[in-house]
Amino acid sequence: MWLRTASQDDLETISAMLSETWHATYDSIYGKEKVAELTEAWHSVPALKQRLSKPRSEFIVCDDGAEITGMAFVSQIDSETSMLHQLYVRPSAQGQGVGKKLLIEMEACFPDVRKIRLEVEEANDRAIAFYEREGFKRVDTTPDCGVKGSGIPAVIMEKVIW
Repeated sequence: MWLRTASQDDLETISAMLSETWHATYDSIYGKEKVAELTEAWHSVPALKQRLSKPRSEFIVCDDGAEITGMAFVSQIDSETSMLHQLYVRPSAQGQGVGKKLLIEMEACFPDVRKIRLEVEEANDRAIAFYEREGFKRVDTTPDCGVKGSGIPAVIMEKVIW
């Protein structure tokens, strides 16, 4: 498997992978209808397309030659901090090192920043445990993960890179 920059040709596949991953992760928390609504808003092809051209950002996928097994999106938010907006691994590929490979690449995208920040849904114990194993610390919480008004409570985590 290898990491590469996402392209416009990947967006439908990424959108489908995100839908699959979100339903597997969040249906039991929010219900299938709410997850479908959030996925349509946040992971549709038009929403993903905007990320391809965002300044000071990286959008990558993990590709094993047969399918895209994961994706990540990070942007630099100020002179010392980058924000990991998304890191998702297809359910069938979880536990195989895909998330760790994506995270290592995201941490290296902006060599001048000293820390990386993320928000993770507070009920997603598996993701929180993953980030804690990778050196992230809980620094705050927010009632609106991702976008203002989402109503999804989240833990804000940071990792000092250097």
